[in-house]
Amino acid sequence: LICLALLLLLLYLRNPYICQDLSYTITAIKIAIRMSKFKKQKPFYSILDCFLDQVARQPHKKFIVFEESSYTYSQADKESNRVARALSKHAQLKEGDTVALFLGNEPQFVWIWLALTKLGCNASLLNYNIRSKSLLHCFSCCEAKVLVAGADLRGAVEEVLPTLNQQGVRVFILSEDCDVEGIESLSDKIQQASDQPLSPQLRANINLKSPALYIYTSGTTGLPKAAVINHERLWMASFVQAVAGVRSDDIIYVYLPLYHSSGFLMGLCGAIEKGITVVLRRKFSASHFWNDCRKYNVTVIQYIGEIMRYLCNTPKRDNDRDHKVRLALGNGIRADTWTDFLQRFGAIRICECYGATEGNIGFVNYAGKVGAIGKENFLHKMGCPYALIRYDTEKEEPVKDSRGFCIEVPRGETGLLIARIAERSPFIGYAKNSQQTEKKKVRDVFVKGDLYFNSGDLLKIDNEGFVFFQDRIGDTFRWKGENVATTEVADHLLMVDCIKEANVYGVKVPGHEGRIGMAALTLKENMDFDGKAAYQHVKNFLPSYARPRFIRIQDALVVTGTFKQMKVKLGEEGFNPAVIRDPLFYLEDNKGYVPMTQEIFSSIAEGRIRL
Repeated sequence: LICLALLLLLLYLRNPYICQDLSYTITAIKIAIRMSKFKKQKPFYSILDCFLDQVARQPHKKFIVFEESSYTYSQADKESNRVARALSKHAQLKEGDTVALFLGNEPQFVWIWLALTKLGCNASLLNYNIRSKSLLHCFSCCEAKVLVAGADLRGAVEEVLPTLNQQGVRVFILSEDCDVEGIESLSDKIQQASDQPLSPQLRANINLKSPALYIYTSGTTGLPKAAVINHERLWMASFVQAVAGVRSDDIIYVYLPLYHSSGFLMGLCGAIEKGITVVLRRKFSASHFWNDCRKYNVTVIQYIGEIMRYLCNTPKRDNDRDHKVRLALGNGIRADTWTDFLQRFGAIRICECYGATEGNIGFVNYAGKVGAIGKENFLHKMGCPYALIRYDTEKEEPVKDSRGFCIEVPRGETGLLIARIAERSPFIGYAKNSQQTEKKKVRDVFVKGDLYFNSGDLLKIDNEGFVFFQDRIGDTFRWKGENVATTEVADHLLMVDCIKEANVYGVKVPGHEGRIGMAALTLKENMDFDGKAAYQHVKNFLPSYARPRFIRIQDALVVTGTFKQMKVKLGEEGFNPAVIRDPLFYLEDNKGYVPMTQEIFSSIAEGRIRL
């Protein structure tokens, strides 16, 4: 016993996270066993079948809570039966058809998706913020035959209606009636339909590899791309809740858009897999967030992007810790915000994750180390081999050795994350976009003929195996022969007292190689930009090549629908005061940040001022 105790102590001293590693390994093995059963099971067992099992097991348990209404698992089943029968009759849907959903977070979104799955159809989840050409682009990607839209989005649908009618698309809107030619009402047809169960034969040919959804990337660098989500990937994403430690008695708060993978796959589908209650909200509201958590007894919250910072920036209240939230699940939280969040809102376990909608690799920080996006695990690496390779940000390509192969970076160094494309870690790609699909592949990486997925992310792995996000390719810029990580610069700017938010990016300068640093900032309430304090801070903490040479003050930072900062458009707009109406500042050598003038801009453009 003494020897065993000493052995355990030795293992702990060598790896303080051994208990968490063991727990994760056990969970991963259980998930692998379940997936193995699903692959062999006849007929195919889908997330819908899991939902129907929950209906049979706990028919009266609340499934969706929305505003002042709630729906049990049994009620949700019946509502989706009505929708399925209405769509089957009036839209003549058959197995394998695709239907585009264009509506916000509301129970009908869930009913329609369940209905389509019962009919063996695929759902294309359209971002309800897109309009005109972007909307038509997203719609055509998935070759949908039917569009179902929310009543509040009727105007957006009418804009593109002539094109949809020309393509022979059936358009339905969730209202009792509609007097617009080419648009049919759907709510009245749903109410008239039967709520009796549908035959499983309607989806008899669906299997693990069949497409289930089309989810669109956020489009920070151009038009969105439709990522193909098959049933296997849908299952794997739903298991993230199990890895994070969600229990069957939890209540999860889903306010992230259901058209995105975080809200739909990790939130909604994960809740179905665990059989828990979903508190659904139309949109994120920092001012209502904690009141909702208290009102509905929420125990699990989701986050993405800058959400946690928004919560930390709300006015402090005496009841900040008066809630039942025990777990936060998501991605994109900065280390400083992580610490601030815990200090203010209490001992909430934060489970930071990493992954892309279309990617074949992901990490989970199951050990809870502040700032890390995940932790390496031998079992994970066996199932999905990956590597960090050296990357040249100026040439925007991997660095090759004398034999023409990629170079793996050592521990502690930043590298581009790539993951092997194989049967156990497939990359399906984008619908009707073979060019973009091919761009995400890297061939002949370590040996001739191997194939890897290019994540587009620069990561670092420390000696304990923790994974840290550094930057995205394109976000990192090169100036004076040095690579600059935008997240690192932004973290330093946020230490300046007057600065509330910072978005750092590179801009081109005539006559100069690479890109120079620029930052779009928002300021704290009732505070002005303190150019001297900002200059002193960047001078003390950042090398000269990394200091933002230009500052742009904005009322609010532009973000995507999933709260990712927009950099590409800002970079293209540059620093010309004749074009930009926002206040601009220029970092003058040895003086600090001074107001940007047209004269300074002209001097830079003409080469009279060398940066």
